[in-house]
Amino acid sequence: MVNMVLNHLTLETSLEGLDKNDWFSQIDDICDEHGFFEHLGPAHFAGFLEAGNKLFVTFENVDQIIAHNKDAEPRGFAFARNDGWSHLALFSVSNSWFRDREVYDLFDRLSDDGFFDGFEHILFHGTGAAGYAAAAFSVAAPGATVLAVRPQATLDPAITGWDKRFFDQRRQSFSTRYGYAPDMIEAASDVFIAYDPLQSLDAMHAVLFRNPNVTLLPCRFMGGQLEQAFERMEIHDVMISLAMDHKLDRCRFNHLLRARKYDEGYASAVVTSLLQQGHRKLAKLVCSYMLLRGKQAFFEDTLRRLNEQPSLEL
Repeated sequence: MVNMVLNHLTLETSLEGLDKNDWFSQIDDICDEHGFFEHLGPAHFAGFLEAGNKLFVTFENVDQIIAHNKDAEPRGFAFARNDGWSHLALFSVSNSWFRDREVYDLFDRLSDDGFFDGFEHILFHGTGAAGYAAAAFSVAAPGATVLAVRPQATLDPAITGWDKRFFDQRRQSFSTRYGYAPDMIEAASDVFIAYDPLQSLDAMHAVLFRNPNVTLLPCRFMGGQLEQAFERMEIHDVMISLAMDHKLDRCRFNHLLRARKYDEGYASAVVTSLLQQGHRKLAKLVCSYMLLRGKQAFFEDTLRRLNEQPSLEL
C-alpha cells in the first residue's frame, strides 16, 4: 500500500482580470514549475501539479474558470495548495466535450506509462460537458472515484436524440475511444452523479448511468446550473473532499444539501412550484422566512402581490 504523502504546494497566482492569453501564460509557468504543461492540439491543454499521492483530475472550460472560479484559478489549485493533492487539469477553450484525438492520446500515454498507478486515491471531476469527460476518461484509471455534476452520457443522436440542446456538437464522434460515458465507468470504485430531477434532459442523461457502482444524487429544485448552487451553498469543495476520501454517500450528501433552505435560488423555485400547485399559504411562509434572512426582490414582490390580491394566480 502506498504511504500517504502530503506535499502542500506554494502557489502564488494572480489570475483575476487577465485575458485568456495571459491567463494561459501564467498557468503554463506554474505547471512547468511544479509538473508539466502540454498543448493538446488547438482546443485543449493539460497541466499537472505534482504534490502528494492523492490525484485530483479535473475537466474545465477556460471561459468558465475565468468567469466563475474563485480567483480565476483552476478548481484543483486550492486543493494542491491547502491539502497537498496532486492535480491533473484538462482545459478546453470551447464546448468540445473533450472529444479530441490529442486528449485521447494523452490518457492512453498516461495509462500505458503507469502514471495513475503512483497515486493512492484518484478523483475525476467535472460539470456538464466536463462531467461527461470526467466519467468517460476515468476508464484510464481503474479504481478511481468519479464526481460528475449534471453530466451528459453521450451526444450520439442514436442514443440521446431527444436532447436538442447541443445540435452543433453532434458532428463530433461519440462512438470512438472514450465514447459512451456509462460504459467507461465500469472499472471506477464509486461514481456520483448530481442532477436536478426537475431538469428533464439532465435527469434523462443521469439515469443512463445504471452501473452498480453509481450513486445518483438528486437535487430537486436546484436548477440547471447546479454547480453554481453548490458554490453559493459552500458545499462543492466539501463534496470533493469527501469523494476523494471515499466518505461521500447519499446520506452525507443529503446532510450537506440541507444548506439549500438558505439558498435564494432553491427557495424561489420552491415558491414557484407551491404557487403552481395552489399552495399559497405555504408559499407565503417561505417568502416570509427568506425575507427574515435578508433575501429581498423576488420574495418581497411575491409576498406583496399575494397579500394585495389573495386570489391572485402567480
